[in-house]
Amino acid sequence: MFADFKAQPADKILELMQLFRDDPRQGKIDLGVGVYRNAEGVTPVMRAVKSAEQRLWSEQETKAYTGLLGDPAYATAMCGLVLGDAVSQDSIAAAATPGGTGAVRQGFEMVRYGNPDVRVFVSDPTWPNHISILNYLGIETVTYRYFDANTGGVDFPGMLADLEQARPGDVILLHGCCHNPTGANLTLPQWHEVIEVMRKTGALPMIDLAYQGFGDGLDEDAAPTRAVAAALPECLIAASCSKNFGIYRERAGLLITVSQDASNTPLARDTLAFLNRQNYSFPPDHGARVVTMILDDPALRDDWQAELEATRLSMLDLRHQLAAELQKLSGSDRFAFLGQHRGMFSRLGATPDQVKALREKHGVYMVGDSRMNIAGLNAKTVPLLAKAIIDTGI
Repeated sequence: MFADFKAQPADKILELMQLFRDDPRQGKIDLGVGVYRNAEGVTPVMRAVKSAEQRLWSEQETKAYTGLLGDPAYATAMCGLVLGDAVSQDSIAAAATPGGTGAVRQGFEMVRYGNPDVRVFVSDPTWPNHISILNYLGIETVTYRYFDANTGGVDFPGMLADLEQARPGDVILLHGCCHNPTGANLTLPQWHEVIEVMRKTGALPMIDLAYQGFGDGLDEDAAPTRAVAAALPECLIAASCSKNFGIYRERAGLLITVSQDASNTPLARDTLAFLNRQNYSFPPDHGARVVTMILDDPALRDDWQAELEATRLSMLDLRHQLAAELQKLSGSDRFAFLGQHRGMFSRLGATPDQVKALREKHGVYMVGDSRMNIAGLNAKTVPLLAKAIIDTGI
């Protein structure tokens, strides 16, 4: 049997990581891998996480299974962080998952379970794993226009026109904030226009919220998700703790369903439990419990929010530094969009040949579609990147 397996295409980001490791040059810059790094190039353990883990180590008395949906306290804490008071508690069902990717996968499983003929509308471009998972599950995908390479912003008229083609039973996959891979985001008024389109078409919104707190602030980044949940009959939300709590390897995520008809909530909860049972049974708990401890303890929460805000501002400062340096070197504002984008990523707008030239001639590593991780920069490498961009003719 094993000899009959098909060889899988290589993961482009993993390939890029290996190329970077093999490059002997001292001044090389890694803008490919999607993790936050501080000015020293380290992905740190947050202070509040360390404190919570120390307390957990001393207080925890069992490693027995949690329930199929995970610890209820985790769901309560995370739903409060994501949704605030936008919807009533009896309209919410939630299941802990192995990271945000696990929540996305379970969300796709859920919509297929509810409608075997479901179509999922995805932005062009989107996080590549969205497409990979949908293809693996045999779910039809429909792309909608999103990124305008000429302006570095959102092609909003094109997006609306494409979303208007959705039908009842379709799913619209939306990035809650800090769009990956482009960094270009909708304004809140534009979100309300998208809500009206979904209201008219009857399509189900599914929001991938992987970067809450990395864009404009915790509540500001959650505002679009809260608006969708409050305005439409139903929605799905896949939330991740990997970035904003810095616990990538602990795999803490949450899949949330919201139904304005609260009588549907028990059935949604049972379905979430059923799907978890078919996949991994009981979800991992360590990261989820650490998150719960932080969110439920005022002192830990304050410290976490302070460090998260410092992280957000550091990325925003790097954006402004890079945009200013490029303006100085190019004598134009054509890179101003980099300062307007939010989150870890921006799409530079370079061709694959230009991305290759950046790597080979300047030791700058980014994904082939010119997505770059802003958090891979620091004050010393910003001028080097800017010069490499201009020298490459981008």
